[in-house]
Amino acid sequence: MESAESPFRIILGSSSIARRKILAEMGYEFTLMSADIDEKSIRTEKPEELVMALAKAKADAIVSKLQTSADQEKDAKPSILIASDTAEGNPKLQIGEDKDAQPTLLITCDQVVVYEGTIREKPANDEEARQFIKGYSGKHAATVSSVFVTNLTTGFTKGDCDKVEIHFHDIPDHVIDKLLEEGLVLNVAGALIIEHPLIVPYVKELIGTTDSVMGLPKALTQNLLKEAMKA
Repeated sequence: MESAESPFRIILGSSSIARRKILAEMGYEFTLMSADIDEKSIRTEKPEELVMALAKAKADAIVSKLQTSADQEKDAKPSILIASDTAEGNPKLQIGEDKDAQPTLLITCDQVVVYEGTIREKPANDEEARQFIKGYSGKHAATVSSVFVTNLTTGFTKGDCDKVEIHFHDIPDHVIDKLLEEGLVLNVAGALIIEHPLIVPYVKELIGTTDSVMGLPKALTQNLLKEAMKA
């Protein structure tokens, strides 16, 4: 695994605290950027296609921000001086005369919850969050998480998805009340936080990995980063 001594600069294009924690656990140092896209404007019926489309849109938005920053700041870091498109239409950073500029990798992600065939994103309000969590009680749901990696120096891009199935015991109403009072469930897809101490006792079975449910599947991320570093 690449460590803090990696020759690559890594940008995590996410505001998720859980994703930051997971990437740090993997041994990487990184900087943060947020895409700030209108996720509701991107719609597909299949969850795998939706999370991939959203992760790519986030990457495109961040590349656009880097381009704007490069235009406005002539003395910007060499790794983000000038951005252009490759012949294949992928974002690529032109290093210019600085041959020692640090190559840069961008990671973007997305996640939805699938419950009884329906895609669930972040709840709109407390009532929807309550409805989501009560629905999981005694039943099961799945998370579909995407990871999309862009080598901003070469223009290489690749992404993939990971799916986890979660089965629950009955979740008491007082637990749901406490989760809503705390408010964290409003910030995650499907109001689903299986690592939360209040929810852990009610997770019956997990078919997959906790890191994937938290939004950044480690194995998939590691494989994509390795490919991007070689590209």
